[in-house]
Amino acid sequence: MQRQRKLKSLMAPLALSMLALFAANLSVAGDDSVLKTKNVMLVHGAWADGSSWSKVILLLERRGFHVTAVQLPLTSVAEDVATLQRAMDLEPGPILLVGHSYAGVVITEAGNDPKVNGLVYISAYAPNLGQTVFSLNALLPETPVNQEIIVDAGFLSLTKEGISADFAQDLPETEKQTLAVTQGPVAAVAFGTPASAPAWYRKPSWYMVASEDRVISPQLEAMMAQTINAETITVHSSHVIMLSRPEAVADFITHAAHGRD
Repeated sequence: MQRQRKLKSLMAPLALSMLALFAANLSVAGDDSVLKTKNVMLVHGAWADGSSWSKVILLLERRGFHVTAVQLPLTSVAEDVATLQRAMDLEPGPILLVGHSYAGVVITEAGNDPKVNGLVYISAYAPNLGQTVFSLNALLPETPVNQEIIVDAGFLSLTKEGISADFAQDLPETEKQTLAVTQGPVAAVAFGTPASAPAWYRKPSWYMVASEDRVISPQLEAMMAQTINAETITVHSSHVIMLSRPEAVADFITHAAHGRD
């Protein structure tokens, strides 16, 4: 009898430990079940390509997301939206669209697809009906990058100085050099195309403002975020937040993937 009591006293802490472990596993499973969207599409902006998301891709995939980085032609809003639409057609859904810079225009149009659960703007344009990149920029004094834009045959690109001082001023020199030689020139017509059917009218939105942005005014970013009623945070970063603050961007996307109550 005394031996049985001793055995019970030894087993009690073990049982409590197992119960705690079981509860912890339930908690993790519960957190995972709250995740509404595991398919994430990352869309790059002007003067960049899909590789600009490289750091964020690794972080999201480690968290169990299915990630697609869409490669835009940057030839027109219509063609860029069509390219994103083809990528969405291959996914079962639901999908969280994430756009940086000019890609905010693209996800604003493409986000009307019924598979799309939400829109995440990373220092991006979020136009209202009829607005363009040019008209949005005109709302405030021009940013420093405007002095570094080269126009050639209807396409806009940045000087090396523009990349280094205004586009990605907080990145290491090696990364600035890579951005300068891999930048994707954008058709000027894309910046002059008005939004025709903003998806944020019907879809929940999130917005990350870059406080040190020298491409899009941080004040303009905050104004757009307020207009679209986005859940908003501000991060100390240059325009290319996904490269300078990838952990913050991955955390924000993960938060958005849980949706809104």
